[in-house]
Amino acid sequence: MAMTEAPPAATRTRGPSGAPGHGSATRSGSTGSPRPVRPPVTPDVYIRRRIVVGLAVVALLVGGLVAIRQLRGGSPTEAAPNLTVAPAAAAATEAADAAATDQAGDTADPAALDPVAEEAPTDTLGALDGGGCMLDEVEVKRGDTGESVECAQTALLAAGYYTGEINGTFDDLTYLAARDFQVAVGLYVDGIVGKNTATELGIWPGNEAFIVRTPPPPAGATDLWGMALSSVASAGDDAPPLPEGAGQGTGKRVVYERASQRVWAIDDEERIVRSYLVSGSQYRNEVPGVHTIYSKSESALGWDLQADLPYMIRYTQTERGHIGFHAIPSWRDTGEKLQTEDELGQKLSGGCTRQAPLDAQFLWAFADVGDKVHVL
Repeated sequence: MAMTEAPPAATRTRGPSGAPGHGSATRSGSTGSPRPVRPPVTPDVYIRRRIVVGLAVVALLVGGLVAIRQLRGGSPTEAAPNLTVAPAAAAATEAADAAATDQAGDTADPAALDPVAEEAPTDTLGALDGGGCMLDEVEVKRGDTGESVECAQTALLAAGYYTGEINGTFDDLTYLAARDFQVAVGLYVDGIVGKNTATELGIWPGNEAFIVRTPPPPAGATDLWGMALSSVASAGDDAPPLPEGAGQGTGKRVVYERASQRVWAIDDEERIVRSYLVSGSQYRNEVPGVHTIYSKSESALGWDLQADLPYMIRYTQTERGHIGFHAIPSWRDTGEKLQTEDELGQKLSGGCTRQAPLDAQFLWAFADVGDKVHVL
């Protein structure tokens, strides 16, 4: 084997202070004047360096203890690992995904990480009487119109925060009234009348008001692809109709409506191949709009490497990691599921969309990389 010859030894001189290593260095046998002498490093520089290193070590230790407490302290529902890391044997692109999602950790404490997550109030005035009306939409915000806006205006007026006309238009005056009310009761202040704000105003109808449940299919029932239906699935004419704005006429796609916690798989002929209930995020980290499926892993791990996420299909990449569809997770050490199939239809995850095992297997077969996902 060819060896690389080491460079000739250098002779070092002492600097003016007499400390070794701070003078000039010349190679033996070389000619010319020596390099300029560098000034010695003073003791206060060493002290500052040690202080900086010590503070960095303390910060790392504190961060590690906080992370361990979060991972160990919550219940399976509270610490649902939904952002993903692909297995070590995955392809190079999956490894890149893993590197990104491993930094995310949105399920450790998503509300603390996501300032848009609408927390339960910490200091409330007590639920008010909204005047007898209830929202018929999950939320209303600036620019919206309709009966739900009228209901919100009526409730804000009764609470003493709105002074305008009950006209069914969520204008600036309504927006400011909603913000003032949120400040008063200790909610996250965004001027949107959603679940928690509507609850405090006494106009929230309950989560089940927006969930459409279908009867369990008979034994052996299949969808339009011939795949077995889960207990929460239906197909064709038996499925709930597509909501408005679901990409009608745009071809094969997956539609996920957050309000109804439901997925529709639509083929090129605009048929509902399959529709079923899911469990989406408890937090406001799902991104509405049209997305593209960019990655699939038949077997994936949660961001903390403690839960299995079968049949992972990714369609959104956020600052904290990837969001997609997968089967109901289970803890790797015990095999225990993080929720039951009967609990689908409730928002229980920290970011991704959980599916019954049969529905996850179907979507894995149906949805290809490049297909569109409409999040409503």
